[in-house]
Amino acid sequence: MAIAGFADANIGETITCPTEPTALPLIKVDEPTLQMTFCINDSPFAGREGKFVTSRQVRDRLMRELQTNVALRVTEGESPDRFQVCGRGELHLGILIENMRREGYEFQVSQPQVIYREVNGQPCEPYELLVLDVSEEAMGGCIERLGQRKAEMQNMNISGTGRAQLEFIVPARGLIGFRGEFMRITRGDGIMNHSFFDYRPLCGNLDNRRNGVLISFEEGVATFYSLKNAEDRGTFFIQPGTKVYKGMIIGESNRAQDTELNVCKAKQLTNHRAAGGDELVQLQSPMDMNLERALEYIGPDELLEVTPETIRLRKLDKKKLAKR
Repeated sequence: MAIAGFADANIGETITCPTEPTALPLIKVDEPTLQMTFCINDSPFAGREGKFVTSRQVRDRLMRELQTNVALRVTEGESPDRFQVCGRGELHLGILIENMRREGYEFQVSQPQVIYREVNGQPCEPYELLVLDVSEEAMGGCIERLGQRKAEMQNMNISGTGRAQLEFIVPARGLIGFRGEFMRITRGDGIMNHSFFDYRPLCGNLDNRRNGVLISFEEGVATFYSLKNAEDRGTFFIQPGTKVYKGMIIGESNRAQDTELNVCKAKQLTNHRAAGGDELVQLQSPMDMNLERALEYIGPDELLEVTPETIRLRKLDKKKLAKR
């Protein structure tokens, strides 16, 4: 009788085990290029919508994420309620934030910052290899936007089907906020992929143009009357009936400076009816500020408040900003 797998082996015969297989080479994981600060929510609306709101709960969740997310790095911050989270890009960190939000966590995050390194005594920053697959009509707009972000074109291939493949070497901080512009330029028809390329010397300042923001200086409920009167000040992120608090960002200003507004003021009722007062008055549609767009939008002195139900932007207190 032969043993399965060994046709020539007999019962009682000594069978030697095969030699141990050689170990597989370790997979090299790209180092993180962006970092964000996770902290507990300390806004006036803290604890109203989330299930897990304490620093211990946020820390335990981040440590559990390290067991499966090999490209993530988490370190303790300057205070017990702050954590430095490093990832491979906005999308990598955005997926983590969205998962925590859906699980019932409530916290705040800061603006994504590039992780710098010193190579041969010279400060360097990470560069990415960016590959775009766009239509020929959107090719010029993509090249123009990336040129403003200090990108260098490496290759361009135009096929006969109306599509073009573009390759760029671009600083990692130049890609912050580019995904939204890319979607608008290509009208959702483009394909974008980027991977870590190398650390290179700093390329200088990038022209990140953005107007000031509209800030609420009173806590309450936004009214149609106030939003309509301030409609010429800029574009709003909220609609009538939204609860706001002091320091909350409610829109983007038309000017370069920040503007404080009172959007909770109600219309005074009188016993007089004006001619045409019953006509339908429409309000401009608010800008949909989802998680991805909010991460691209916030500035260095702003925070993103993330709860299971709402995403809010707020200005950082001047005292806390000075400590940073």
